[in-house]
Amino acid sequence: MIEEAILDADKKGIKVLSLGLMNQGEDLNVYGGLYVSRHPNLKVKIVDGSSLVVAIVLNSIPKGTTQVLLMGKLNKVAYALAFTLCQQRIKVATMYKDDYVRLKSLFNNFESNLIIAKSYTHMTWLVGDNLTEEEQLKAPKGTLFIPYSQFPPRKYRKDCSYHCTPAMLIPSCVENVHSCEDWLPRRVMSAWRIAGIVHSLERWSEHECNCTMYNIDKVWHSTLKHGFQPLTILIKE
Repeated sequence: MIEEAILDADKKGIKVLSLGLMNQGEDLNVYGGLYVSRHPNLKVKIVDGSSLVVAIVLNSIPKGTTQVLLMGKLNKVAYALAFTLCQQRIKVATMYKDDYVRLKSLFNNFESNLIIAKSYTHMTWLVGDNLTEEEQLKAPKGTLFIPYSQFPPRKYRKDCSYHCTPAMLIPSCVENVHSCEDWLPRRVMSAWRIAGIVHSLERWSEHECNCTMYNIDKVWHSTLKHGFQPLTILIKE
């Protein structure tokens, strides 16, 4: 169905098609790259929104943070987050050796900032899919959970804070928009949807799918330029 929608959009002259929630993933379609490889002459540009997701998460990390704990299922966004933070000399810790090995395989000069944690003492957690109740219960009181997942994690702690999933406040000039997802406030839109809008407004001519990712700073500043605003929503349980 996703492939049919892309081909239909291409026939109609659509310029950009963004892959929304549950319409992308490494196992499902290689972050949309499957369709580009099958149809190399596509004129419509496929956007998975990963660069904007990374930008939003990076800008949600409290200033002065020196270490973060990366938890949950690793994916394209997680790798980019880890690499960018290590470039910025922020320590990225993981509790699992397999995740450490997979992350380290992508690094060249910044692997010293990637570590295996010996305890759950970090106060800022970047969390993806499959974060368990058992793992959350080991977090210190006051921990900030920042999701890089499309859907919010289940919340098991009343003494911790949960940031919303990657999203932004839409420009004030946009009308007739209510709730983008049922867990987001009014006039707040998921990063994966915003990415396609900005891609179209900027008239960028490349796909963002498969392993490809746009320049994170460029995407962030372009998004701000078009009136989307950073969002800080902490949800107490």
